[in-house]
Amino acid sequence: MQARPCHIVPTSFPSPSKLPRFHRTPSPAKIKTPRVISISTPDTTDHASSRTSLDTIDDHVAAFWDYQFLFVSQRSETNEAVTLRVVDGAVPSDFPSGTYYLTGPGLFTDDHGSTVHPLDGHGYLRAFSIDGVNREVKFMARYVKTEAQVEEHDPETNTWRFTYRGPFSVLKGGKRLGNTKVMKNVANTSVLRWGGKLLCLWEGGDPYEIELGTLDTTGRFDMIDGCDSSMDNRSNGGDTWDIAAGLLKPILYGVFKMPPKRLLSHYKLDAKRNRLITASCNAEDMLLPRSNFTFSEYDENFKLLQRQEFNIPDHLMIHDWAFTDTHYILFANRIKLDVIGSMTAICGLSPMISALSVNPSKSTSPIYLLPRFPEKSPRKRNWRVPVEAPSTMWLLHVGNAYEAKDVNGNLQIQIHACICSYQWFNFQKLFGYNWQNAKLDPSFMNVKEGGDELLPHLVQVSINLDADGTCQESSVEPLNQWSKPADFPVINPDFSGNKNKYVYAASSSGSRQALPHFPFDMVVKLNLSDKSIHAWTVGARRFIGEPIFVPKGREEDDGYLLVVEYAVAIQRCYLVILNPKRIGKADALVARLEVPRHLNFPLGFHGFWAKSS
Repeated sequence: MQARPCHIVPTSFPSPSKLPRFHRTPSPAKIKTPRVISISTPDTTDHASSRTSLDTIDDHVAAFWDYQFLFVSQRSETNEAVTLRVVDGAVPSDFPSGTYYLTGPGLFTDDHGSTVHPLDGHGYLRAFSIDGVNREVKFMARYVKTEAQVEEHDPETNTWRFTYRGPFSVLKGGKRLGNTKVMKNVANTSVLRWGGKLLCLWEGGDPYEIELGTLDTTGRFDMIDGCDSSMDNRSNGGDTWDIAAGLLKPILYGVFKMPPKRLLSHYKLDAKRNRLITASCNAEDMLLPRSNFTFSEYDENFKLLQRQEFNIPDHLMIHDWAFTDTHYILFANRIKLDVIGSMTAICGLSPMISALSVNPSKSTSPIYLLPRFPEKSPRKRNWRVPVEAPSTMWLLHVGNAYEAKDVNGNLQIQIHACICSYQWFNFQKLFGYNWQNAKLDPSFMNVKEGGDELLPHLVQVSINLDADGTCQESSVEPLNQWSKPADFPVINPDFSGNKNKYVYAASSSGSRQALPHFPFDMVVKLNLSDKSIHAWTVGARRFIGEPIFVPKGREEDDGYLLVVEYAVAIQRCYLVILNPKRIGKADALVARLEVPRHLNFPLGFHGFWAKSS
């Protein structure tokens, strides 16, 4: 293994007198940031004794730095797999052999004074290869060698200089005015293994293909323009905004080097048909009051089976979406152009995303039900007319969706998802990013008054259509009446698109006074049949990311849950294996494996479980 230095901030905190209670981000002038140290050799020290004392610290100073440590940069990569040490329990002998891939940002600060938003951090792919027979786990981590990463990183000196602004960041050490390097494809949002290919996806362009085994980057993988256009089934005609789009395209494509279409980072796997479904939209639609979405479906060999395009007369920003047997489902996250924000963004005085803002002008939430197989659909419903859900909600992530038809032809659609309030969601402040002082403000993610209603939480959306496709009723209610902030809803992937009984999610216990809502510190299991809720909590000053379900048998909860634990107090990461059937019990923890300290990594976004062939 070859290890390169990483930058880790030590656990010494500034005096509480120098740090105000963070109802707003502490001023850099009032905080003495701990100096950065480099660690390039494995640390085998037993932290059991220090853990006890550190875990008892729970003041505003500790909370502030715990939050910063969750997004610490990691510059080390592993060229060879590292066997993880088991610190609790044991890897079960019946664990299905395979690899858990987790992607997310790896670097937030360069060597020239610039700090970027977590969404603009370079993609860092982590791979946990689990061998159930030998009961061991091997770990690898590599940067995705995107065009931006290659340009901004010097491998000889292992130094970085950010030149791409990224949609959510402003560079202090880089060129501002006239800097057209905006769309920074960092391939850091989600990961997929399908049809023999391993792909890292981002929200604004083609995914990057990664070589299995070595995690070397092969290059861009064209999932948008490279497909056979003869298979297109276009469901729309021209509209009045075509002229505006024609004027924008040369600027966006030529000046800002944006791809004509951007592939959404969230894809869906149809377990019943064994299909991959992707969604993409036009780049110019970010600035126009219309939205063009293209849905593509692939078989297990990555052969394109069908493609449909829909033109929706609304200005939308879609991150995640849902599907059923007969529909693609889009929650209309409505946005609008911010003129003043656009001017400051072009001048380099604010992030480019400040050109857009949310549009809470409606008291309802439009939901578009787009026909998946229009030639087979007997319903005459106009898909351009959305179903109006009786609340204003911004959709973040979908756990599952399914439909059921009764003897009279009436259709009921159920969607399990994570939503938040328009009043809370802010493009420029996600994760509490403050580009002016290069710090992350925990208070944004930990709103005190009305936090449970404003912040991300789980809901069940129900839509009832009659035989003609007319909406008879729609409702939104908390999933199992769980009101605590939560996100990353997941299910057993074998039940995707089908009726499911269980939903798992990352949530907050609310045990920390200064960080009551985020970061998350527990996994919840929601039983939709009896409305029961069970939880496993990671412990004091420890956080978790997105849980992943690993199927083992035919029962829906027969398998294992994987989740990464971030022990920020001692700056360690652990792979945790949980028994889904025992969530809420003392023996839910099956195993905890330690990632070497010099390979400690920041918060990941989305993962994927790939069973060995």
